Amino acid sequence: MLHSGHVAFLTEASTHGDVYVGIGSDETVYRLKGRYPINNQDERKYMLESLRCVTRCTINSGSGIMDFAGNEDALNADILFVNEDGHSPDKEEYCRRHELLYLISRRIPHANLPTRSTTTLRTECNIPFRIDLAGGWLDQPFVSKFFPGPVITISIEPTIEFNDRSGMASSTRRKAIELWSTDIPSGDREKLARTLFSYENPPGTEIISGSQDALGIVLPGLNRLAYNASYWPHKIDSVLDESVLSFVEKHLFLVTLEPRESTFSVLEGTRIDRTGAKRLAEAAEDCWNAVLAKDLLEFGRSFTDSFEAQVSMFPHMADQNIRSVIEQYRSRAAGWKLSGAGGGGYLILIAEDEIENTIRIHIRR
Repeated sequence: MLHSGHVAFLTEASTHGDVYVGIGSDETVYRLKGRYPINNQDERKYMLESLRCVTRCTINSGSGIMDFAGNEDALNADILFVNEDGHSPDKEEYCRRHELLYLISRRIPHANLPTRSTTTLRTECNIPFRIDLAGGWLDQPFVSKFFPGPVITISIEPTIEFNDRSGMASSTRRKAIELWSTDIPSGDREKLARTLFSYENPPGTEIISGSQDALGIVLPGLNRLAYNASYWPHKIDSVLDESVLSFVEKHLFLVTLEPRESTFSVLEGTRIDRTGAKRLAEAAEDCWNAVLAKDLLEFGRSFTDSFEAQVSMFPHMADQNIRSVIEQYRSRAAGWKLSGAGGGGYLILIAEDEIENTIRIHIRR
């Protein structure tokens, strides 16, 4: 859906030369976003080529976030120009291999116009996403039965359209939109989360979505969800202290990865045991205490240890490609993990100083 943000982005791009736009095919959009675009690829191409700042528009023939890579225009280009939430290490590496200048826009709206995204045009949907900082998988009884422990979550404002199948509880969020349309209603937050959890997991559901997804979306701020061989936590601790939430926002950065494949199964080859569950629980508890103490180094260490504990039990979570991206940021980060269990989505970094070309988050108060 063409809007002023696109025009501002393309106008900025045109200050560097002739603009050749590559758009995702309808099928690529579906795989990335979990839905087909409102306007099909031919209509989107027509509208873009009608802009005076665009020389030509083509429909990318590839798939995923690198769907442009084989296009003739891309191969003959001098510059690859992307917006900040379109940045990824794979695109940067592509430019190094092909000797292209890699430039990233900061989404500056024109004059006094508001910042626009396709999400805000579809509907002003204020339902948050969710990030689990540590302990993910302990909300599943088949893990916490070996050793009880917490999942640490934060509720994230929808400041960008986070990719589908990226570990941000996007599937649970879609169920929340079905239930409540544009925002979470007022009322008892835990009861609302129970409603969402039940709606997503009706009787007969074979694979139960963990309740940390529903709770992480509905409960604002930072939350510690304590599990012990049950689908619902036996204790919930919530923190809305501004200094703690600002600490997390200041030091947390997202790097875009490919969304996980729809056929991906993280449950293959699992090695779930008491040792792994205990390590995961202890890392999550350490992470909670580090965040409350605003101890950056301990936050980064426990954050990473939680991730490695997950991978020790679910080895498909992190392949060699994921490891190579982590290596690119290791020297600048105090800690790292994936946004979800599916082997893709976003790499989350904890760092003292801002890491350029990464996505910042805003925690719901």
